[in-house]
Amino acid sequence: MRNLVWHILVCVALATSAWAANMVDAEQVAKQHKASFHWFPVQKTFILAGESDTLKFAIGLPYVNTHGKSVDLKHAPEIADGHILLDSLDVANLYKAGNTQTAAVAPASSSSLAKVSSSSVKVAAAPAAATAKTTPVATPKNETAGTREVKTIVIDPGHGGKDTGAQGKNSNEKDIVLAVGKLLKKELEKEGFKVKMTRDKDVFIELGERANLANQWDGDLFISLHCNAIDASPERKKQIKGYHVYVLRAPESEEDKAIARRENKVATLYGEKNAKEELSPLEWFKLEARLEKYKQNSYMFTEQMLKAFDDGKIKRQGGGVGGAGFMVLVGALMPAVLFEIGFISNPEEEAYMMTNKAQADIASRISKAVSNYKAAVHNYRETLGRQ
Repeated sequence: MRNLVWHILVCVALATSAWAANMVDAEQVAKQHKASFHWFPVQKTFILAGESDTLKFAIGLPYVNTHGKSVDLKHAPEIADGHILLDSLDVANLYKAGNTQTAAVAPASSSSLAKVSSSSVKVAAAPAAATAKTTPVATPKNETAGTREVKTIVIDPGHGGKDTGAQGKNSNEKDIVLAVGKLLKKELEKEGFKVKMTRDKDVFIELGERANLANQWDGDLFISLHCNAIDASPERKKQIKGYHVYVLRAPESEEDKAIARRENKVATLYGEKNAKEELSPLEWFKLEARLEKYKQNSYMFTEQMLKAFDDGKIKRQGGGVGGAGFMVLVGALMPAVLFEIGFISNPEEEAYMMTNKAQADIASRISKAVSNYKAAVHNYRETLGRQ
């Protein structure tokens, strides 16, 4: 028995030694391949930003996000003595011949490792943008949402049918957002947009199906309309008010997590396939490569929403912007936001949102934000020489 234990320990030691011999320092990899190194200590993630691709890693997860997809790694990145380490075979596979002109990275040693700290966030700037050409660049074929001109808007009035959504003293969320959605459709059509609605009557549609519809319609922007609510004392309900615009990203507060769980609960409540109230860290990591394509434009639209509602009756709640794992946004292959119009649990905001005047004003402001977003995208395309 003692010999068996000794044999196992020897094998483990040899395996550990072999793994250690194949470790390379992530910052050294970045230097060898002319990429900038970015370390995010809170999320325990880091990226190597090169000219042709950005590789995103997470400590302890055997995956890397590259070229918009998740790729398996032989070994998960590790932190040892304050250093970020990668398997040299993984590095070799990621930087195959033809992808880089640089030499292979030498195995890490105690003298070559660079210490990792929060100051590592301040890294070398990404390669400077190429000088703009005088001749326009030809418009790429089959441009994706977020890079092409904004033409098709998908409006998603939340909940519906058997799913009432949040309930106020005198109203249901599903009715308010449907009324706003219909008015918004008319406003956008006046501005020349092609508009689709996931529902235009009081029917129930699964969360996953809403994003699928948006993709089928090849939308350029997805707007999911909701009303917020809290379960609290009457006095507390009177205090909590305001609108909030959410994008799909890892939540930064317990409040954002709670709101996402409430909106996602309908999927589990009605037995939707693959339903869940919250995404795991691994799911977030694998999702982020795809989100990267649309994240910037989602924020661009969010900025226009804040401007459009700045002088409205319903004011921002906090900063007015948040992020969480809303399942209705997960499958949308386009810039997307979830808009909590106001708190239906707040008597004052509920009474206001129930009026035709308020619903028309809210729809008009969203329409203004969409038009301004369209102009911003158009201007950006012009700077790239696209027509």
